[in-house]
Amino acid sequence: MAPFKAKQPSSGAAEKKKPRMRNAERSAYFSRREAAKVLRSVLQGDAHRRAVASIKSLVYSPSIKNKKATFALVCQTLKHLPIIKDVLEGANILNSRWKRQVELVYIITYDILFGQEISFVGDAEKFLLQRKVSLQSALARLLVRKKKKRIEDLLDHYQTPDVSKPRYVRVNTLKLDVDSALIELRKQYMVEKDDLVPDLLKLPPKCDLHDHPLVMNGSVFMQGKASSMVAAALDPEPGWEVLDACAAPGNKTVHLAALMRGKGKVIACELNKERIKRLADTVRLSGACNIEVFHGDFLSLDPKDPSYSKVRAILLDPSCSGSGTVAERLDHLLPSHAAGQSANVDETERLTKLASFQKKALTHALCFPQVERIVYSTCSIHQIENEDVVKSILPDAASHGFRLATPFPQWHRRGLPVLEGFEHLLRTDPVEDKEGFFIALFIKEEGSVIHPSLSPDSSHLSLVERTKRKNLSKKEARIIMPTLFGGMFKMFLYSKPSFRVNLK
Repeated sequence: MAPFKAKQPSSGAAEKKKPRMRNAERSAYFSRREAAKVLRSVLQGDAHRRAVASIKSLVYSPSIKNKKATFALVCQTLKHLPIIKDVLEGANILNSRWKRQVELVYIITYDILFGQEISFVGDAEKFLLQRKVSLQSALARLLVRKKKKRIEDLLDHYQTPDVSKPRYVRVNTLKLDVDSALIELRKQYMVEKDDLVPDLLKLPPKCDLHDHPLVMNGSVFMQGKASSMVAAALDPEPGWEVLDACAAPGNKTVHLAALMRGKGKVIACELNKERIKRLADTVRLSGACNIEVFHGDFLSLDPKDPSYSKVRAILLDPSCSGSGTVAERLDHLLPSHAAGQSANVDETERLTKLASFQKKALTHALCFPQVERIVYSTCSIHQIENEDVVKSILPDAASHGFRLATPFPQWHRRGLPVLEGFEHLLRTDPVEDKEGFFIALFIKEEGSVIHPSLSPDSSHLSLVERTKRKNLSKKEARIIMPTLFGGMFKMFLYSKPSFRVNLK
């Protein structure tokens, strides 16, 4: 009997067995694929003008592990994307397989041509590295064709001026008080309190706080000043029920919960299934226990439904063009914002559609019977999304007993003079204030709010109901006062320390 011989692996099998990656190789490999995933979402959203989130929001979501490397790769690839596309077209090297993974190809091509010399592990990396000479030749031909001597000259056409703005963080008072946050942050940075929003802190530009323990545990939220003014303008009372109509990603939602000191209820409504995941993550991070997340369309809610009979305030921050935050969102890196492409017929049509939705949403908000306060806000600079929307619904607002009030009366920048009451509207300027926001505050006139269960005439109530009414908390009793005693309510308001609303 022939002696047994162990079967030796074939040379082909040995070649197929991949060696284990070193730490640096593994990090680069996964960073490129995380960056490609973010880039795909960004480019698809930009192509359809329906971004799921900003570049920063996508990169700093919990699912992305290597955030700094991924953010740098995405931004640099977008910055060089017009060049990369021309180079790939000139080299003519992509087959159908890699065209299906074109975002990953963009990322790796950036690394090969413009990035650092690091290990290229992975099938896509090896495919493109083997064609490095073709890529470099295509780049050289592009420089000749464009009559440029340097890569920097090619980039100049696509660049926008750097916007240097302070870093703002909002203290989540559900977890930490402002003074404690100041003490902790001042160990590393120059920090001062904002002069307008009480829970807001101001740090020098370009402070990177993404990995700071207070940010990671939800004690502070990185949120711009103008964005932080929105929930503060609504000024909900602890114990109220508040509806956040278009809630994701949730920074304003959790700000409402903090302003209400964790009491009452915030109903956070969001239609988009991808954005609602982000909303849920934000709520969990904040530690708020009074937020109820609702996956659905705000316009489908029935104002007469008993579920919303106690809603006292609505924050409406609907989908908008985002034109006031293009620098913060890094939208200037997107293909649609390349020179000569942003102001066109498609953009005008898009703004018209957005304004139509915004009018419907604001009109719908006015229909909730017990609502006393509504804030309508956008991060847009366009009149069609701001003053024009407010002007169109003013008659309907008046019919429901609402009028415009003045949020942050000490703020100097007001609405465009295209409607009566424009001085009540609030604007921030994208150049002067580094963000372009718009805020309109509607309040219901005294005597227009009707609380049937709290009617002044209690003779018809049962003994149990009358006893309940006697035992109302001071908070609830204060809510009744506007209906019963208009003059006394004004005295109460003027005696109450308030920095947000001028009722004069």
